[in-house]
Amino acid sequence: MNERTPHSLPPQAHIHLIAVAGVGMATLALMLKERGYRVTGSDHGIYPPMSEVLAQAGIAVMPGYRAHNLDPPPDLVVVGNAVSRTNPEVQRLLDTRIPYVSFPQAVAEFFLADKRPLVVAGTHGKTTTTALLAWVLERAGLQPSFLVGGLSQNFGRGYQLGAGAYFAIEGDEYDSAFFDKGPKFLHYRPEAVLLNAVEFDHADIYTDLAHITAAFCRLLDIVPAPAPVLICHDFPAALEVARSYQGEYASFGFHPEADWQVRDAVDDGSRFRFSAIHHGQEHGSFSLPSMGRMNVRNALGVIALTHALGLSAGQIAPGLASFGGVARRQELVGEAHGVTIIDDFAHHPTAVALTIEAVRLRYPGRRLWAVFEPRSNTCRRRVFQQPLTRALATADQVVIGPVFSKPQDPLATQDLFSPAELVADLRAAAKSAYQGRSVDEICAFLTDACRPDDVVLIMSNGAFGGLPRKLLATLEEKTADGR
Repeated sequence: MNERTPHSLPPQAHIHLIAVAGVGMATLALMLKERGYRVTGSDHGIYPPMSEVLAQAGIAVMPGYRAHNLDPPPDLVVVGNAVSRTNPEVQRLLDTRIPYVSFPQAVAEFFLADKRPLVVAGTHGKTTTTALLAWVLERAGLQPSFLVGGLSQNFGRGYQLGAGAYFAIEGDEYDSAFFDKGPKFLHYRPEAVLLNAVEFDHADIYTDLAHITAAFCRLLDIVPAPAPVLICHDFPAALEVARSYQGEYASFGFHPEADWQVRDAVDDGSRFRFSAIHHGQEHGSFSLPSMGRMNVRNALGVIALTHALGLSAGQIAPGLASFGGVARRQELVGEAHGVTIIDDFAHHPTAVALTIEAVRLRYPGRRLWAVFEPRSNTCRRRVFQQPLTRALATADQVVIGPVFSKPQDPLATQDLFSPAELVADLRAAAKSAYQGRSVDEICAFLTDACRPDDVVLIMSNGAFGGLPRKLLATLEEKTADGR
């Protein structure tokens, strides 16, 4: 950015966001609006509910990327990582002297300077864990700020600008902008880090596991020595990151050598109950409404971090017990015709397998459908062909959707994930599998094939064409028609 910095912007300065429709950028737009700035945005396509949320906040969004979107010139432009150097609006920006920053730069400069950032990082579990951390701090009366890439059901939104000292923030390892290919979390000035799973992902920007592991090592490189660092013991690559760290850290997880461990974890049908053990001594008993052992592990990390911040087990427990989760993370969409429908964000083979395991624990003895859309930049590639096949094979019935098309990330046919191959491999292993050519076709198939007492788990890191609620509606119609 050139001479003007965010801190030097006058009150009610005009800030424009390029690629405002993404969850993170839209949330940033709302945060800037709340701070009193005049905010506008542009995007190629913006639809409800995000378009409605921004409109209700008085944030004008210009359809499409055009040079004249920068007339008259705003005081500052925030450039999202969804746009490239060749974007026409970006090209116009670079031809001017308008100051510009990336999304994480804007977050750091506007919102983290006078806070204690608590950065939650890892290949998966970031959003849920950050939302849980924020809610525990809120219930403990600490009035935290927070920012997550999803909708916290407890807060009713994805951020809060609180009066307290702490800022819980999701530390994304994805790149920052076309002019900054480093991870977003390097901008967040961590005064504590909770590092969960570390596995290979984001094949469009990372070449292998060693490459992504090195990114997390860079995060720990910028942590001040006295700051709490919690690292998950259950993932070998996370331990490799820990070994690179020069300071003190504590480990957590189900592994028997972890500093923080879980004991007596039981899903009673409505919540998990468990004890947290610290260096062999019971720290406290807790309950968590969320499904799955992975969420118990997420909660254990939050317990360990908040303990390091000085909270007692009695202060931590109410937040865990009342945690409402995050939208599209094991979200119960509804039940119709005796069929339970769950919407989930899982898009990594490990997350897919753990989510299937979680649903089985919560709904034992019921036939489980796993419906998956290959949509993320990694799942669209063959790199996860076999791992995804193994993960989905743990369900009773599998439905695979078409590979999502991304013009900004074109792939050769030989590099694309193959739904047909996945179905063939599952059927060869005596597993029931179906390849859907469209969302409507999948919806029609499931409406006919599902029977009462089934559970349908729909997984995608995108909208999947609204499939979860479309299926709920068609099953309700089936019931109304007496079929």
